[in-house]
Amino acid sequence: MSTFLAYFTRGPYYGDMPKLIVFLGNPGIQYRNTRHNAGWLVCDHMTRIPGFGGSWQEKFHGRFLKSGNAVLLKPMTYMNESGLPVREASAFFGIKPEDILVVHDDIELGFGQVRCRLGGGMGGHNGLRSVRQHLGTEKFGRLRIGVGRPPAVMQVADYVLGRFSEIEEKQLESILDNAAETAVQYISDSIRILRENI
Repeated sequence: MSTFLAYFTRGPYYGDMPKLIVFLGNPGIQYRNTRHNAGWLVCDHMTRIPGFGGSWQEKFHGRFLKSGNAVLLKPMTYMNESGLPVREASAFFGIKPEDILVVHDDIELGFGQVRCRLGGGMGGHNGLRSVRQHLGTEKFGRLRIGVGRPPAVMQVADYVLGRFSEIEEKQLESILDNAAETAVQYISDSIRILRENI
């Protein structure tokens, strides 16, 4: 994080166009620290960074924090209805789909991999499906946090709603730091981040 924090010693660094960063997860203590809540875990790391503190407000069926030209959004609906808060917030702030970055878990990526892209398939992710439905397009950014695939004997739902293993938890801090750094850099230079992190 040293390079990242040095990047912030010059003060908040925001791009010209407003960006909406959406962190997918499920509310409720039973879902805390599960694979499916990887987006919320990234949010926790991002808000520890200078320039992203402040008070969260309740609106758009969720909680949001405005910092400079960035709006951070945590939908408080369950995963399957994540698109409603995204549509409401993006309409309120006048943010186009291509300036939205959705942070989510991804079983198609190996554990610990972090990738960014614009558009693409839903990968069976109900949160992404809901966002696509409410925005009317798949042309929004995704910050994919790899959680790996479940063992052959385990259902996908049980896997993503389960907690990380002890071995995985030991690596989580650096993975989440990396994802948070990518999200912040997206705010200032989304084109470069999408090009370099596919």
